[in-house]
Amino acid sequence: MRGNIMTTTVTRQIVKIEEELCDGCGLCVSPCAEGAIEMVDGKAKVISDELCDGAGFCLGVCPTGALTIEARETVPFDHHAVEEHVAELPKTYIAQTCFRCGTTEDDSPLMPVRNAGESTWVCTRCLPTLIHG
Repeated sequence: MRGNIMTTTVTRQIVKIEEELCDGCGLCVSPCAEGAIEMVDGKAKVISDELCDGAGFCLGVCPTGALTIEARETVPFDHHAVEEHVAELPKTYIAQTCFRCGTTEDDSPLMPVRNAGESTWVCTRCLPTLIHG
């Protein structure tokens, strides 16, 4: 129960972080547009289930495979809580770049990708070449 509002639970997809696999690199924090992942005591943590939409954009950048998606009983995703949380976050922005051509996410959409054992980013222009050779 939050305040006087009864909290219901639902079964839905949500990010799970295996603490023993997390090396504390923090690469998973910036892909999470909702701000659900933060570094706590040197490890990545989902700070509130209601903030995690379960989209999993954080998964592809984890170099150790510590992040997975699981279906489990939890509180529903809360857009309003996300808006409030994101408004409180510090306004830091570090543009990611495509590992193939160097374009930034300001110029082209980027996607997380694993390449040669590394978690990195690729732009949508380079992705077809990466897939098809």
